Amino acid sequence: MGQLRISAKNLGAIALADFCPRCFWIKLKMGNKLPYQIFPGIFSTLDSYSKKVIDSWVKAHGTLPSSLSSLGDVVESIKPLHHSRFFIEDEKTNIKLTGDIDAVFRTSDNAYLIIDYKTAKFTKTQDRLLPMYEVQLNAYCKIGKQHGIDPVEALYLVYTEPSTNFEDSEYKDFVTEDGFMLNFVSGIRPVEINPKLVDWSLEQARTIYDLIKPPDGREGCKDCGILEQLFAIAK
Repeated sequence: MGQLRISAKNLGAIALADFCPRCFWIKLKMGNKLPYQIFPGIFSTLDSYSKKVIDSWVKAHGTLPSSLSSLGDVVESIKPLHHSRFFIEDEKTNIKLTGDIDAVFRTSDNAYLIIDYKTAKFTKTQDRLLPMYEVQLNAYCKIGKQHGIDPVEALYLVYTEPSTNFEDSEYKDFVTEDGFMLNFVSGIRPVEINPKLVDWSLEQARTIYDLIKPPDGREGCKDCGILEQLFAIAK
């Protein structure tokens, strides 16, 4: 049983209601590099921007900005390890579980908060993705405990939603010499700490990866349909 490497976010796909075992098997075998899926880089850029702004505020003021004060009595921002170092090797499944954590804050009682930023409106679409994020954040928690981030007091999703509504007369407030500004509004979604969720997901990933042939796909899976079209073109 060779070692399998998987990121916390990719592991979380197992928990989605529309999870497709066939697509998951293919992604694992391809190292999650597929020719027909592209994620726009602008979202990663905006997530990084949110992280820098809030981290800089905490360093300067020793507390969170008022929009996030309900997260807890934060006194310090902890620089997360690079994903090449932020990992654990699960002995039971022989899986190397990696993470690319957004933010870690230490509270006044020497506990930790783990934060993941999402540049998005919290809509029904985001609600559908919540199970994936729950696995992702709990995986960060599991990895973090082996890297000194312990005890973990809480896990949070912080949504930074672009605020695009303004009166015509207010346009000058957003225009600068080299462009224009975009304001963001923060929304908070707590995530329950549930280590068993990660253990279950790791076992499922191991079982699917070890299959010699791909399992049946989920009925109605769009990605499976795209793959069949690629096969038809290749013939």
